[in-house]
Amino acid sequence: MTTVVAGPSARGPRATAGERIGWTLAVAAPLAFLGVFFAWPVLTLLARGLAPDGTLDLGGFGEVLSRPRTWRIIGQTLIQATAATVICVALGIPGALVLYRRRFPGQGLLRGVVTVPFVLPSVVVGTAFHALVTTGGPLGGLHLDGTRTAVIAALVFFNYGYVVRNVGTMWCRLDPRAVEAARTLGASAWRAWRTVTLPSLLPAVASAAATVFLLCATAYGVVLVLGGTGAGTIETEIYQLTARYLDLRAAAVLSVVQLVVIAAALWVGERARRARQAHLALRTDVPATPLRAADAPALAVTALTICGLLVMPMAVLVIRSLRRAGHWTLANYADLSTTGGDNALLVSVWEAAGNSLRVAVAATVIALAVGVAVCLVLSRNPRSRLLRRGIALFDAVFMLPLGVSAVTVGFGFLITLAPTGLTRSWWILPLAQAVVAVPLVVRTLLPGMRAIDPRQREVAATLGAGPGRVLAGVDGPHLLRAGGLAAGFALATSLGEFGATSFLARPQGPTLPVVVYRLVGSPGAQNQGMGLAAGVVLAVGAAALMLACERLQTSAALSRPAPPHRDRTGNTLRPAQMMPAHNPGESA
Repeated sequence: MTTVVAGPSARGPRATAGERIGWTLAVAAPLAFLGVFFAWPVLTLLARGLAPDGTLDLGGFGEVLSRPRTWRIIGQTLIQATAATVICVALGIPGALVLYRRRFPGQGLLRGVVTVPFVLPSVVVGTAFHALVTTGGPLGGLHLDGTRTAVIAALVFFNYGYVVRNVGTMWCRLDPRAVEAARTLGASAWRAWRTVTLPSLLPAVASAAATVFLLCATAYGVVLVLGGTGAGTIETEIYQLTARYLDLRAAAVLSVVQLVVIAAALWVGERARRARQAHLALRTDVPATPLRAADAPALAVTALTICGLLVMPMAVLVIRSLRRAGHWTLANYADLSTTGGDNALLVSVWEAAGNSLRVAVAATVIALAVGVAVCLVLSRNPRSRLLRRGIALFDAVFMLPLGVSAVTVGFGFLITLAPTGLTRSWWILPLAQAVVAVPLVVRTLLPGMRAIDPRQREVAATLGAGPGRVLAGVDGPHLLRAGGLAAGFALATSLGEFGATSFLARPQGPTLPVVVYRLVGSPGAQNQGMGLAAGVVLAVGAAALMLACERLQTSAALSRPAPPHRDRTGNTLRPAQMMPAHNPGESA
């Protein structure tokens, strides 16, 4: 496959003053957002632990890192996160093929099923998996309760859909002519996939794998419910030290260790991406093809994964939401509109759901605005080596929110922003959730943006297209194609976010995950049943929103033609005038 990279010898139109100002804002505005709403709270909390008297005291590192428990926790975190990531990638690539490159009845429904786990509150997932593996459950005979295997299965349950959707979105945009050329030249279907398709997908796979590793390494609720002390992670240890023992010194040390782990994961992911990065012939109108006999292995793996790993725990969740005190009933759903009495709610579940939706929409708008600006910067390949290193650092910085404990972020918000009065404002929740959603938006949009051949932008600018028209005509269709998916992930992340929100939500304005946690953690059959029913409502609503985003962006991308490029005299340029002819054999 031919890789075209704009290097030091590349020549293009010089940037105007307006363009330089625009790119400066695209860098400065996201950095300001991250600095105020992430770096400031996190560094403040770390300072409270490492410099309680205003003087830096690093003695805590030696003390905490000399404990055998600390290294056991670090080892468990790395083993569980690595195993879950490998399984997610191994299962996710066949799933991306079946759900995004093939066409069959019920495909949209299956995409929704794959999405649901990503947005479920971790405490609900932990409860559902516990019901599966505990004595008397469908898998009770396997004695998996409290084991690392159960934790890894739950982590795969959470993140399988993220790999499928990110890899699938890239896969369904690859120009099929390269594979067709390889087959014409005598390559088998397996060899064409291995030598043409897989190298094109590796940047998206590496990006998704790095994100999944971070999500697994920082998992909290599901690990606490399923693994107890036998499968604890750095995240659960930070919570224990902070919330139970108020040991900010040890918590700060572990937060720094967690940042080191995250930085190492980012470095490995970036090296893997750069080793395979290529500028691809992407299209927004690649039609899906019917299932074929050669797809039988991928179809079997996907069917087993969806039925065995995804549907079974969700089925347990639905079944338990329809039972109370050993009897089948709809009372759990009927009680969702009630407050007080025997339940533990100050507001009804439907009020909390409305509040969650409003917060999620606001957080999504913020995350998309910041994320698109970040992706436009990261997708460029400047001639200067210093600028390229700066862009790599810029990329790593915006992944850090995924790797920092939600407890650290939530407490940091309370400490730093309380004097400003922002913690009493409704906007505190959208801002906190947007911090978590921005990295997912960036990782969703970036693979496609980086795969655009820079010659397209250079030719368009040389032929007279202004910066705005270049962005609209070259970058715009690809942003639109993946924008719905990014918006869906941002909505899903905000709807299901519990860590930081649990510290910041006001009692009179809780979100749905906070209400679910409050109900499931309260005694009484009514509270337990209502919590499970509310979890089902959250799952169905999030899946519906994600599917709606995907359908809207797909129909918009297919129905809206790219704006025509014009030369300096105003004449419309045909595609053949814009770019050199594509040679499928060259890509193959």
